[in-house]
Amino acid sequence: MMTLDKFEEAAEIVKKVILRTDLVYSDYFSEQTGNKVYFKPENMQFTGAYKVRGAYYKISTLSQEERERGLITASAGNHAQGVAYAAKLYNARAIIVMPSTTPLIKVNRTKSYGAEVILYGNVYDEAYQYALKLAEENGYTFIHPFNDEVVATGQGTIAMEIFKNLPTVDIILVPVGGGGLLAGVATLAKMLNPNIKVIGVEPAGAACMKESLKAGHIVTLPDVDTISDGTAVKTPGDVIFPYIQKYCDEIITVEDHELIVNFLDIIENHKMVVENSGLLTVATLKHLKCKDKKVVAILSGGNMDIITVSSVVQHGLIQRGRVFTVSVLLPDRPGELVNVASIIAKKQGNVIRLDHNQFVSINRNSAVELTITMETFGHEHKQEIYQALVDHGYNPKICMPNKLY
Repeated sequence: MMTLDKFEEAAEIVKKVILRTDLVYSDYFSEQTGNKVYFKPENMQFTGAYKVRGAYYKISTLSQEERERGLITASAGNHAQGVAYAAKLYNARAIIVMPSTTPLIKVNRTKSYGAEVILYGNVYDEAYQYALKLAEENGYTFIHPFNDEVVATGQGTIAMEIFKNLPTVDIILVPVGGGGLLAGVATLAKMLNPNIKVIGVEPAGAACMKESLKAGHIVTLPDVDTISDGTAVKTPGDVIFPYIQKYCDEIITVEDHELIVNFLDIIENHKMVVENSGLLTVATLKHLKCKDKKVVAILSGGNMDIITVSSVVQHGLIQRGRVFTVSVLLPDRPGELVNVASIIAKKQGNVIRLDHNQFVSINRNSAVELTITMETFGHEHKQEIYQALVDHGYNPKICMPNKLY
């Protein structure tokens, strides 16, 4: 059972392996939402995520014989690093089964702590089943990433730290995958203050907890579809489910495109890299129907590979109207390119790419297709440039790559 004594014990034990992540007040998001917004930056942990808390506390409770048999787990990445790091500190062998879709940075960092990594399946649930099979065949000790009261107790130590930093907190927002973090945080938060509101946040494409709470029992989704790989779970934990039923006030779901624009906001306003699962709580801030409340959003992790970062930034810039592409057909005569460039320059558009195709047509009055990608200040500025081209007799077309959502 998760008790106050166990939470206090866990808090003392995990101090040995965690970095201090004091709350960060956000002027930007507070102004945007009308609440006082604070972030709990678990993305700044040594392993890049909160998962080391539950992994280390769980391993600390095992017997020497259980550790010597070898530790195995399944994880989309952050729990993997937590187990690998904790196992290294206990000189125990660690075998980690990760979905084949796991970002490379999470795979490499897990290996860097000395763990053996096996890539299997496309989602966590498939990796989990394979890890159980290996555990049974080889006698390994299985460390569940979320469906374990001891692990959830370790994760719940986050709530204790939140209360120490902000005793008058009104709302805590918690990312949800399998439910371990939510169970731990919600249970301890309600023990410390029964009036606090704890809200779980899931991606709309992997809302297994919301569906389970609605049904009153564990529900397995037929599939999951989300860029939030850390919370791409089909089946929530049945062991920790009763805690969530009792202590969680609400589950909110957010769409993937909301994560993309909030990635930009966090980078530009707080200079932090937060992975998509950690951005769930940030995206939820604008869904809250309250004002003047003290809200803490847990940023659960920051492990993103550079290719994903690059892709999210580009998509975010397009969504925000900060980058857009138009094409125009020009007469094949000198000076037309200069005319178009001049129109864009007068409107302060910054051209970053130009494609000039003279072979699109044999009609010399519209023989050149000019495709221009430019930086703008947002959708309003983008529309001004578009209208300026129309006013000067051109017929610009916004290219399809900008219509991502």
